[in-house]
Amino acid sequence: MSDFAEKYGPWALVAGASDGVGSAMSEELARRGLNVVLLARRKAVLEDVAAQIRARTGVQTSTLAIDLAVPGAAGQVIDATADLDIGFLVYCAGADPKFTPFLSGPLSDAESLVQRNCMVPMQLCHHYAQPMVERGRGGIVIFGSGAGFAGGPNMVAYGASKAFDMVFAEALWTELHDKGVDVLGLILGKTDTPALRKLEHERGQIDSTDQAPPGAAALDDVVAAAFDNLADGPTCLVGPEIQAAAQLMASVSRNDAVRFIAQAVTAAMGT
Repeated sequence: MSDFAEKYGPWALVAGASDGVGSAMSEELARRGLNVVLLARRKAVLEDVAAQIRARTGVQTSTLAIDLAVPGAAGQVIDATADLDIGFLVYCAGADPKFTPFLSGPLSDAESLVQRNCMVPMQLCHHYAQPMVERGRGGIVIFGSGAGFAGGPNMVAYGASKAFDMVFAEALWTELHDKGVDVLGLILGKTDTPALRKLEHERGQIDSTDQAPPGAAALDDVVAAAFDNLADGPTCLVGPEIQAAAQLMASVSRNDAVRFIAQAVTAAMGT
């Protein structure tokens, strides 16, 4: 653990840290000896997560309540961390809780999602990776989704943004991995998060939000995959289901891949 902190510390910045994967990643980074900046929209929730992390690990924490969907958000984050030595960046904000057809909502919904999923991680990586390269050490983990494998219904902007995240992480790895900076794109399938539990409960697919969605990967498995594969980028597919889906789509044409995604979404929604 001391070696990990020496390589990637002293501070980590985790975007999307209020719950789910982001909270779990923050906890593990703290357990490995890094101080953690927790970034998300909900200040009260962030403060609670930070207090729990401090109590369990003894590290320093800082919280930033910033809406990453707002233009200029990255600048706010950068200004707020100007006096901290950020050696590890995790970007796992950007879920789409609505999961509705593209034309059913205002364009601003899609624009906000692209801002949060594409512009902000690019801006933060451009800022924080430079000193990592100068030091010859650091780590960046960008969370992607199987939704980025091919286009599908009810996730038009989301799927496109996750395709961006996947290729961005891969390309960044090609430039930084030989400079001492580990870059990993972690591609998730169905994952047991509070957002997924809420969505499936609203659909009537699970009885309550206390129930784990069937077939969803556990948060502990996702976190373990991130740290087990950190130095083996550029991309890690988490779990046998997403790995099987990737192999299937790689074996068919793009048109058939899109049809596969559309059928899978329809089946998942029970329609």
